[in-house]
Amino acid sequence: MAEVKLSSTPATAPGKFSKEHTKKELLSILAELDDLQNLLFAEHKHSLLVVLQGMDASGKDGAVRNVFGKMNPMGVLVQPFKTPTAEEMNHDFLWRIHQHAPGKGMIQIFNRSHYEDVLIQRVHKWVDEKTIKKRFGAINDFEKLLEEHNDTHILKFYLHVSREEQWKRLEERTQDPTKMWKYNEKDFEEAKLLKNYWKAYEDVFRHCSKVPWIIVPSDQNWYKEYVIAKTVRDTLRSLKMKFPKLPSAKK
Repeated sequence: MAEVKLSSTPATAPGKFSKEHTKKELLSILAELDDLQNLLFAEHKHSLLVVLQGMDASGKDGAVRNVFGKMNPMGVLVQPFKTPTAEEMNHDFLWRIHQHAPGKGMIQIFNRSHYEDVLIQRVHKWVDEKTIKKRFGAINDFEKLLEEHNDTHILKFYLHVSREEQWKRLEERTQDPTKMWKYNEKDFEEAKLLKNYWKAYEDVFRHCSKVPWIIVPSDQNWYKEYVIAKTVRDTLRSLKMKFPKLPSAKK
């Protein structure tokens, strides 16, 4: 992956995209995605892991709801990764992740993921740099394992929100009654560390891109959802899936 500098990476849609046209195209993509997810579930040969990473208020929850929310719930699972429990802390850092890896026929969404252990823990210096480097290697091996031994296709999205838009969205959580449930005082403290997080993310892109990252400009939700939906659609299309046929009659 080419060197990324997040401070100079656009967080808004390219100028050629119009909101009205893109939202219309998104509806068509979502309809096709519903069919493709049903086919994935029926064929039962592949699985899809969607990793959503980004700062607080970058739109991870909205992406889950608006891109995947209308699919058959039998074939889609969502797993958020928050502060590790005491039991999880007693195991290696991938222990809690691996048990949520997708089975065949499934779409699994990680709202935050195994990358938290080389992001927040690094920014707050809860682990040393030697441990971080070892974790980079373990993450690459883990993703390779899923790809090679379970035919899991991995899509990793970094939702790139600007400093200004992030603060605007965090402030909305203190004013808008429909968003107050999202309020967490710690989010404002974490937002002050944005440059530190950007540096940590840039190192993740540098060392953990054997499965490539897709950096999604996320100041405009309509464009963010379009990029994610289109990427998932194109990936499922590429699998050339077919519905299973009736087994041959026994002679």
